[in-house]
Amino acid sequence: MKLRLAVLLSGSGTTLQNIIDHGEAETLDAEVVCVVSSRSTAYGLERAAKHKIPTQTITAKAYPDLSDRNDAIWTFIREHNVDLVVLAGYMSLIKVPEDFANRIINVHPALIPAFSGYGMYGSHVHEAVVNYGAKISGATVHFVDEAYDHGPIIMQESTPVQDDDTADSLAERIQCLERKLYPKAIQMIAEGRVRVEGRRVYIR
Repeated sequence: MKLRLAVLLSGSGTTLQNIIDHGEAETLDAEVVCVVSSRSTAYGLERAAKHKIPTQTITAKAYPDLSDRNDAIWTFIREHNVDLVVLAGYMSLIKVPEDFANRIINVHPALIPAFSGYGMYGSHVHEAVVNYGAKISGATVHFVDEAYDHGPIIMQESTPVQDDDTADSLAERIQCLERKLYPKAIQMIAEGRVRVEGRRVYIR
């Protein structure tokens, strides 16, 4: 049986599309069964609709109380018997319920714990890396807990920061890493090869 995924997004949905493409190519033993967006204008909702994937838009405006917003998210997710929740550029803090501990993953465009945490997302990360003069950066797939970019690390891969790199040129290379690492991590979870003990993730 395929792993049943919920994807949470806020923007264009390129990560969603990458996961869908891998599933359709049968290089991933998982299928997206629902999508949650924090923005009604997110193009990721259109991508989901094209593949007949159920969606729900849960905005901060409609749910100003974070607790109510999270209740709405998890009610929708549980209705679809989800095995794993995949964050795909989701720009809102979520609370992790007990039944989804170590069942939510995220990809971050840097080598956690460097250049991570509150405010470190998208181009902000790459600008910080270049401005700091770091010699390497990369991508990290990790489990999600109650803090930004803090949960146990599943996989990391690095890329050199070139002397003439800009935030945009560095972002292009790291996005390539993300497109490779994220489906790989999901596949390992689907195969039952991932075990978490405290902050350590073991892969067999």
